[in-house]
Amino acid sequence: MPVIVKLPSGNWRAQVRRKGKYISNTFRRRADADTWALETERTIDKGLDPKAINPRSVQTFSDVIDLHIQDMQEVGKTIRRSKSAVLEALKLTLGGYRLQEITRSMLIDYGKKRAKQGAGPATLAIDLSFIGTMLTHAAAVHGIAVSPEEVRLARVALKRLDLVGNASERDRRPTQNELDDLIRHFDEKPRQLIPVGRMIRFAVATAMRQEEICKITWDDVDIRNRMVTVRDRKDPRKKDGNNQRVPMLNLTKYDAWEVLLEQRIVTRGIGRVFPHHHKSAGTAFQRACKELKIDDLHFHDLRHEGTSRLFEAGLKIEQVALVTGHKDWKMLRRYTNLRPETLHPKSTQADFENQSLVPQVLAGFMSSKGARP
Repeated sequence: MPVIVKLPSGNWRAQVRRKGKYISNTFRRRADADTWALETERTIDKGLDPKAINPRSVQTFSDVIDLHIQDMQEVGKTIRRSKSAVLEALKLTLGGYRLQEITRSMLIDYGKKRAKQGAGPATLAIDLSFIGTMLTHAAAVHGIAVSPEEVRLARVALKRLDLVGNASERDRRPTQNELDDLIRHFDEKPRQLIPVGRMIRFAVATAMRQEEICKITWDDVDIRNRMVTVRDRKDPRKKDGNNQRVPMLNLTKYDAWEVLLEQRIVTRGIGRVFPHHHKSAGTAFQRACKELKIDDLHFHDLRHEGTSRLFEAGLKIEQVALVTGHKDWKMLRRYTNLRPETLHPKSTQADFENQSLVPQVLAGFMSSKGARP
C-alpha cells in the first residue's frame, strides 16, 4: 500500500514501495497523490521502470524537475550537489503545484513567504533562476505548455520589493596582526594535526579557495617551473575540465613555493599536498578566530586578501587572473578590496612625510593662486 503524508508546507508526499522498488513524489492535492500512487503501482506490476517519465504525463512542477534530471542523466551530465539540494527543496515547497498554477501571482506569494522564513535576496534569486530553468527546459525540449514568462514577471515584481537581488559583497580583509596571531596560534600547537598556519600562508600567497588547496596532489606540482595545476577549478560556465596552471609566487609577504617545500618534507611528496578535509581545516580556523577574538573573519576572506595583495604588488588585471582563475574584471572585482593608502607611490609618501618640504609646497600653491603665502 502507498504511504501518503501531509507535509508542513501543505503539500502531500506520496511514497510507493513495491517489489523492491521505491519512488516518491509531491503533490498539492491529496487526490493527485492518490492517483499517482495507484498508477505507479500498476507500472511496477507491469515490470516497467516507475521512474521513467513520459512527457505526456507531466502534470506538476515536481514532474518537471524529475523530467529535467532524467534528461540530464541521459546525456551524461551529473546534477551537482548544490543544484540537487535546491531542486529537492523546490520539490517540497512547489512540487505539488500543477503547471497551470505556476503563475506570476503564485510565485510572488512564494517569494514573500520565503522572505518571511528568512531567505535573503540572493537565495530567492537562485530559487527563481532554477524555477525558470526547469520550465524553460520542459517547454524547449519537450514542448510542454508552460510559461517561463511568468517567472520573469515575478522576478521583476520581487526585485522591486527588494526581495530579490545579488548577495552583499564582503569587504572584510584581515589585518597583518590578525594573520600573524592566527599563524602563531596554530604553529605553537604541537598536537594540531592540520597545518592550518601553513594553509593560511598558502591561501594568501596563491588566492586559492579552501577546497582547492586541499585537493592538490604532488602529481599536480611542476617542480621545475614552480607551477601547480588546479583541477576542475570553479567556473560558472564550465563545470568540468577547467584545469589551470597557477604560478607559485612570492608577492604577498608569503612565499607559496616555500610553503610547498615545507609540506613536501611532511608528506614525503606522496598523495595530496595538504592531505586533510577542507571542512575540518575551516572548522579549526573558525575555532581559532573565536579563541583569539577575531570577529567576522572567514577562511574564504584569505582569497580576497591574496587577490588584493597581488594588485597592491603591481600586477595587472590579466596577470592576477592567471593566479586567481577569474575570467573577467567584473568577477575579479568582487574579490578585490584595495586599501586606498596603497595607491600612493612610496617615493611620494616619503617626500610628504618629510616635514621640511611642506612649507615649500604650500608656498608654491599659494603663489600660483595669486595670494600671499
